[in-house]
Amino acid sequence: MQVSDFNYELPPELIAQEPLPDRAASRMLVVSRRKQSFHDDSFSNFSRYIHPGDCLVVNNTRVFPARLHGHRNGKLGAEVEIFLLRALNEKETLWNALVRPGKRVQTGDRIIFNDHFRAEVLSQGNYGERNLRLVAEEPVSQLLDQIGETPLPPYIDRIPGPEDRERYQTVFAEKRGSVAAPTAGLHFTPEILEACRDRGAVIAYVTLHVGLGTFAPVRAERVADVQLHEEYFEISAESAELMQNARRLFCVGTTTVRTLETAMLRGGLQSMRGDTNLFIYPGFEFRAAGAMLTNFHLPQSSLLILVSAFAGRELMLAAYHHAVAEKYRFFSYGDCMLIE
Repeated sequence: MQVSDFNYELPPELIAQEPLPDRAASRMLVVSRRKQSFHDDSFSNFSRYIHPGDCLVVNNTRVFPARLHGHRNGKLGAEVEIFLLRALNEKETLWNALVRPGKRVQTGDRIIFNDHFRAEVLSQGNYGERNLRLVAEEPVSQLLDQIGETPLPPYIDRIPGPEDRERYQTVFAEKRGSVAAPTAGLHFTPEILEACRDRGAVIAYVTLHVGLGTFAPVRAERVADVQLHEEYFEISAESAELMQNARRLFCVGTTTVRTLETAMLRGGLQSMRGDTNLFIYPGFEFRAAGAMLTNFHLPQSSLLILVSAFAGRELMLAAYHHAVAEKYRFFSYGDCMLIE
């Protein structure tokens, strides 16, 4: 199976550049695996698809201002963008990051952000990856909040505004650590969550900090050769108990699916934490996810391959072609798909 088998044509004008004013106003394509069919609906009707005894599982990670702009080796040096990916120590002074333009930034260079904040390049990796030391007089997290930029994806072709600081977060975002939002969760409002409870569902919170494992482009040609970067996840004992007692686990987002399926491969739905690079592709045996809400994903991406494993490649590509024809809004700030 080739990665190119998961391609589709997407007109650029369908890539959502702004969020809708109302989180719950997105369109929702409902896909039935049993009937091998799909139909159009609105996310405002999401709770109608909830069954008594369901456990709605959401990712409570919080996006931090991960993008920084500075100059190489001084104020007059070349402009450099730093995209922080993952803290390597508790004080958040050591980081794995992407650097652009990568060819200009070498081990030993300094990136100056302002008179009191700089990065030192400790080592180099592939595809622009660098390990950095952040040097500052104040706590790094405070400085990131002051001068960091909301890390909107590159297909959103605009400068992030102040409103993106909260709009690019789910309403249940709590644990800081992601460099991209778990976008299926962006549609939820407190009212929608309450409507799900009224239908007889409980809500469990897990954490997966979104990093390169979720959004890095697939570089292999064969699906079997794809390897993902590791991402940190955790499941609390309280959430594990809710999931163990559920009739069906309804996963909000691919990050939640990967968290639960990782847990099942490591002994079951129980309290745990660690790293996962689980890559789910057709032929994978799902042991946890019974239904899924997800946004629309990039062509030939690991996420499109994951949802194709859940629903079948032919059905999924047919649904995507329908979404394109009906002018759904795509990607992070776009519409969503419910697969049951």
